[in-house]
Amino acid sequence: MMAAHGAAAFAVVRFMPGVAGIALAAALVALGLAAAWSRALLRGRDSIRSLVLGDGQVAVQRGSGPEIKARLVATAHVSRHLVILRLGAPLRRAVLVMPGMLDADDFRRLRIWALWGKLPGVAAEQLAA
Repeated sequence: MMAAHGAAAFAVVRFMPGVAGIALAAALVALGLAAAWSRALLRGRDSIRSLVLGDGQVAVQRGSGPEIKARLVATAHVSRHLVILRLGAPLRRAVLVMPGMLDADDFRRLRIWALWGKLPGVAAEQLAA
């Protein structure tokens, strides 16, 4: 994220010399820092820290504190590389989860939950064995 903002700032300085170019480049770098702090580093008050999956619902723990329950409105994308969940009211936002954010089994469970709306279970016959 910072590399993209840094490259944009470099391009502005390169092709827009002068005080205006330097000011715009500095603003781009500051915007990159703010975006990285609040989004990529999960330091913002509204940053999602954890998801607890339930039957068609998600309990979301945010940086500001209280846990909020939200319904899964739609699954935007599920693949082995990422899962994008669209959460309904009161959050109304999309959450992107990549494999490196969870261990392999938890990421598999998240993909199954995103597709079917429930976590995989074990049959009673398998537990008895």
